[in-house]
Amino acid sequence: MVLSVLVASVAAFVVSSVWYALFGKVWARLSAAGAGARPTPWRMGAEFGRTLVLVAVFAALAAAVGVTGVSGALGLALLAWAGFPVVILAGSVLHERVPVGLAALHAGDWLVKIAVVAVVLGIAR
Repeated sequence: MVLSVLVASVAAFVVSSVWYALFGKVWARLSAAGAGARPTPWRMGAEFGRTLVLVAVFAALAAAVGVTGVSGALGLALLAWAGFPVVILAGSVLHERVPVGLAALHAGDWLVKIAVVAVVLGIAR
C-alpha cells in the first residue's frame, strides 16, 4: 500500500506539473500568482507534500468504503472531485470574485490529478 501511494503521488505530481506547463499562459493571464510562478525547489517539495497528503487520504477513504478496482476508484474520484475541489472553487468564484476561467483551470487540474490517483490506486487494489 505504501508503494502504491508513493507511485500515485509521483504520477499525480508529474501530471499536475504538465497541466500547468500546458496551461501556464492561461494561468498567467488570469492570475498574478500564475504570472510570477517559478518552480523553486521548496515550492516543488511543498507541492509534492500536498499531493502525498491527497493520495494518502484518497487511499484511506477508498479502503474505508471498500472500493476496489479502477472503475470503483474512478467513481470515488469523480464523487470526491465534485464534492470538494469543485465546491471550494465555486465558492471562490462566488465569494472572492475569482475568475470563472481560473477556477475552471484549477478544477481541470484537480480532475486529471485525482483520476490518475484513482487509476494507480485502483490497479493496486
